Amino acid sequence: MAAPDGTAPATRSPRRFRRRLRTRIILSFLLLGTGLTALFAFLTDYSRQRVESELVEEVMNTNIDEFARRFYVDPSRNPDLPVQQMRGRVVKRADFEQLRVMQPDWYELPDGIHSITGRDDNGDPFAYKLAVRKTPNEWFFLAYDMTQSMRGEAQLKRALYVSILLFSALSLVIGWWSASRVMRPVTELAARLRAYRGSSHPRRLATHFPEDEVGQLAEALDDYSLRLTEVVQRDREFNADVSHELRTPLAVIKGAVELLLSRPELDERTRARLQRIQRAEQQCTDLIGSLLLLSRNERGQGSSDVAKVAEQLLESHRAQLGGKPLELRIEGEPGLVIEAPEAALSVALGNLIGNAVKYTPQGEVVVCLLADGVQVVDTGPGLSEEDAARLFQRGYRGTHAGHSQGAGIGLSIVGRLCDLYGWDVSVRPRHDGNHGVVATLSFSGAAPVETGTAG
Repeated sequence: MAAPDGTAPATRSPRRFRRRLRTRIILSFLLLGTGLTALFAFLTDYSRQRVESELVEEVMNTNIDEFARRFYVDPSRNPDLPVQQMRGRVVKRADFEQLRVMQPDWYELPDGIHSITGRDDNGDPFAYKLAVRKTPNEWFFLAYDMTQSMRGEAQLKRALYVSILLFSALSLVIGWWSASRVMRPVTELAARLRAYRGSSHPRRLATHFPEDEVGQLAEALDDYSLRLTEVVQRDREFNADVSHELRTPLAVIKGAVELLLSRPELDERTRARLQRIQRAEQQCTDLIGSLLLLSRNERGQGSSDVAKVAEQLLESHRAQLGGKPLELRIEGEPGLVIEAPEAALSVALGNLIGNAVKYTPQGEVVVCLLADGVQVVDTGPGLSEEDAARLFQRGYRGTHAGHSQGAGIGLSIVGRLCDLYGWDVSVRPRHDGNHGVVATLSFSGAAPVETGTAG
């Protein structure tokens, strides 16, 4: 059913999943702890690798120069190395080609420090740094064994991974504990608000909380609740006062009209005018009762014969046509009785019939009685898609309203009555090739009572 403001029923649009505040606090602690620990572990490992590499390269640069100096002191033999984990090699010009065949990876290396990794014949990993110095007649190679350092690096990484897991678990525990402490006052505030649901005199919340952020929120809620309660109370008092004050003059009008109609000497013209006043008084009474129930959001008690109310409404409008070439008739089988007061049904159905009569210059307005509702079909100018979507919006009058009287709130009241009683209402253009509008009032959601007698 269209909403009272003419828009489509409010439905939840697809939205991104929003976690609870408690969960977000826990995740924040977990991500913070994990991120900081992982960053610390990365920087620690990076710093270790860089410092180690710089130290090893400095040692190797110093030792390869010393290695070359010792070789030139006695070129007949391979010089000794004063540093452990190092192995030196000198390749003379005559052996360059042999080096290219035996160790092509060394042969292609330029001067500098190079990292070499691989696996030996037993499948064990090895790593070493190789310092290269090439002269026209001799090439000097100095290898520094990094296998132990590589094993130490693997152990350090394992320790860092374990540290990340431990600190992440610790962050999760701390986050869980902190979230529970932080959210406990908010949870208590929500619980107290739920406990006051439905109460017309809610108790103050701020007295149960300290003067912190939650206490300020509770105080703001107390202030808002107090102002809202005052507004609702004034609205109820106003509705009750208006209802009481209007019913009194309407009762006087009703009594006076009934007294005048009881006189046998009245001419037909005067009697017709008095009957019109009587119908207007009844419409006002029904409207006041329905609006009072709407303001209280309460359903009225009683049952209504749909066919009977429809016939009364058509008869009332026939008397107001004033020579307008318009036929008003009713079709379908009577017998549908619904659980709602006649005042509410008269206001809802009367607005639909009244609009059809008002905006149909000639032709007919047909009220079709259905098994679970009623349709009002006219031969008026029709309805645009924009009008169909916005007719139940308060204050909207449609493109065919022209200079006709009315504030555009009749169908808004119909929509609100349908929401209150669980009915469905819709207005659409005719699809049978003729101009006009089809207004449908369905009572299927209100469990209508079927009877076998005509109204």
